[in-house]
Amino acid sequence: MPRLNSADQAVTSSDALSANPLTAVRSAADITGRSGYVQDATTVETVSAAKRMTLRGTAQYDYSSRLGQMVITIPPGEGTTGKLTEVFAPGVVYMQNSGAKGVPPGKWVEVNLEELADGNLVSSGATDPATAGNALRGAQTATLVGSQTVGGVELKHYQGTLDLAQAAAATGGGAGTGLSLAAKTFTVKQVPYQVWLDQKGRIHEIVEIFTFSKVPGSTAAKDQVVVTSTSGFSGYGNPVSVSVPPAKDIYGAQSTGK
Repeated sequence: MPRLNSADQAVTSSDALSANPLTAVRSAADITGRSGYVQDATTVETVSAAKRMTLRGTAQYDYSSRLGQMVITIPPGEGTTGKLTEVFAPGVVYMQNSGAKGVPPGKWVEVNLEELADGNLVSSGATDPATAGNALRGAQTATLVGSQTVGGVELKHYQGTLDLAQAAAATGGGAGTGLSLAAKTFTVKQVPYQVWLDQKGRIHEIVEIFTFSKVPGSTAAKDQVVVTSTSGFSGYGNPVSVSVPPAKDIYGAQSTGK
């Protein structure tokens, strides 16, 4: 269930929630973006035939600079452990992992999204708030489930399916690159979602369920991996500070002339 605080209730624009469910959902990314800034609490649950894993983190995003940062805690027993920090921009993500092997402490690794099969939608352990919202641009169906009041704010609950390829086309530019790659990678093309919107049309919580095969090309149930990504937005309009790591702190950048 979404949680709100008093700052979340501030009026940030003249936007209003559309009475048409599909329009409301497709418009949510733009309306949320007009807040300027947002904070996010994220949970990603990955389930396969052999394993279940849950990762939790926090994020912040600056819509004007299109820069965001996430911090994810990786539990013991995984391939790497510790804290994973990401700075993401359209088309690229910078990663710093306190438990990574082979990378000097304090250094970042720069990764082009085109190098990641899913465009970093979930492969790094979380879905960044901008991408989670942009995916809604590809909503194909939207049903109003009901209303609920949280912290004195009325929220409308919608559910339906979305198409990542159409979301990528509607988003465009570098921000659409990851969605386009994910559309080719995930095996379930009609992605189920749930979203809670306030009366301004802003996203308060979003749940998206992605499915991919751990064996390329396989549609067998035993090979499918289901990833449920949940993001809870807050702090609309509260300024955040995010910057790209300097070249001297990017591992390998010196050797490439950056």
